[in-house]
Amino acid sequence: MFTNEKFSYKVIAMSTELIKAIIYLFVGVSIFIVSMRIMSSGLKKISGKGLKRLFKKTQNNPLAGLGIGTVVTTAIQSSDATSCIVLGFINAGAMTIYQGLSIILGAYIGTTITGVLVSFSSFSLSIYLLLFAFIGVILTFINNEKCKNIGEILTGLGFIFFSLEIMKSSFQNPDINLACSKIFSSLSNPFLLYLLGIVITALVQSSSAITGIVIIMISGGAIAVDSGIYIIIGATLGTVATTLLASVGGDIKGKRTAWICFVLRFITSFLTISILAILTTQNIYLGELLTQLFSSFEFAAAMFLVFYNLLFMPLLIPFLKPCIKLSEKLIKDKKEEGMKSVIHYIDAHLLKSPNIAIMQTKREIVHMFELSKENYIRGYERITKQTTEQDKSILEVEDQIDYLNKAITDFLIKLANNVSDEDSKKVGGYFHVINDIERIGDHACNFLDESKIMVEDELKFSDEAISEVDELNKIIIEMFDLALIIFRHNDTDDLKKLHILEEKTDELSKSLAQNHYHRITQNSCSPELTSFYSELITELERVADHLTNIGYSIVDPIGDELE
Repeated sequence: MFTNEKFSYKVIAMSTELIKAIIYLFVGVSIFIVSMRIMSSGLKKISGKGLKRLFKKTQNNPLAGLGIGTVVTTAIQSSDATSCIVLGFINAGAMTIYQGLSIILGAYIGTTITGVLVSFSSFSLSIYLLLFAFIGVILTFINNEKCKNIGEILTGLGFIFFSLEIMKSSFQNPDINLACSKIFSSLSNPFLLYLLGIVITALVQSSSAITGIVIIMISGGAIAVDSGIYIIIGATLGTVATTLLASVGGDIKGKRTAWICFVLRFITSFLTISILAILTTQNIYLGELLTQLFSSFEFAAAMFLVFYNLLFMPLLIPFLKPCIKLSEKLIKDKKEEGMKSVIHYIDAHLLKSPNIAIMQTKREIVHMFELSKENYIRGYERITKQTTEQDKSILEVEDQIDYLNKAITDFLIKLANNVSDEDSKKVGGYFHVINDIERIGDHACNFLDESKIMVEDELKFSDEAISEVDELNKIIIEMFDLALIIFRHNDTDDLKKLHILEEKTDELSKSLAQNHYHRITQNSCSPELTSFYSELITELERVADHLTNIGYSIVDPIGDELE
């Protein structure tokens, strides 16, 4: 009886320890994922704007893009965030697919630092890294935005190491360790583990989190190094699910970018798994080789991911342009097909009659100009009145303007080879005119974007500020009408008037800026509005410049004003 009671107590004690270990494991995983987000959030806040400016400066140098993507993702610790920012730029037309892909490939390299950080938990020094959380929490109480952001980063980092300690202690439980070992030994097939990595990462939407958890499992002996590597390779493909989701509802270029990322990631990951599977049949195990090279199982797995991305990502660069061309053929733009109805006057058949083609091109440009004026008015009302009724129209008309810009440009390129020297100057001028019109359309969208941010921040221009900027808007509307008359009828008599109106916008812009700062000193306007008001004035002034260029294009192909 006594023996049976003693045995029962042991069973109860064992089951209690197992339950506690399982709870600690779930809590550890939860803290790890949340900590990653906290750290990433802080990093994005402290460097987000600068990183976006860096993206905009990217040229068509793929190696530069690769470097920028690596640096940016190392800084913000989220390849998904980098990919989403890049897709945003591609959708907005601020970046080509080629530029964006090189940055995303760099992002895949940059995100490997998470695995290296996690592997540090195998060193005795890791216990002291927990203090980051304590220091970070203290910094968040300091009334300084920069200190708060740094505190958020350190808090996230500290809790990452804390969560790793919790998970490690859970895997030290013999029952959990044995259960995991049995599960993964039954899933010894590299392709099954690869598929598991894809599915889990697609659900969690963070390859960094899955990589970190797998490395901790390797550390606790719950999974072999080779099995962990197969799951990590699957995670590199699963993370593209976020990029694919971000492309939904976006521009066709964004969708092509996302699918190219998926295909390239699939090819590299599947090729690697296939090679490793073949090596395994020859009793050659990569995990054993890496473990001999590095001091710990965890570090070996982390360094595999670093080497994997450092090897494949640069090798993919030569294949980017062929992939882009193939995607254009395979992924058709249904929206673009429907957009053809936007073209009213030009047609390929007109190229046989260059004189008529030039006349029709001018009519199409006038049509494009009218669309830009309509959208400018919508955008201006959006930012000054913060009405949302026209948001959909602004975006739809912007797409039409962009499509016309491309269609007219392509038409002019074909037409340029068939016109006389005199008409060649007109064609050259038209290139500059449609560029100015397209930029006016962009300003309308900028008004929409700025207005959305103002609404989120609960900011609104004062009635006095709107009244003043309305005066500038009236002059610009007058310039729209005048520039159209000049361009349509080649009316040089009104050029001087257009020039005078443009000078008025410059003078009034300076006056509006001074009045705004005066209102701030009188506490009748919020300082937080300064950047938005200054940007609005600058945008309006640029619209005036584009309209002046359009008017003067009839006497100078590049639209410069006469002396």
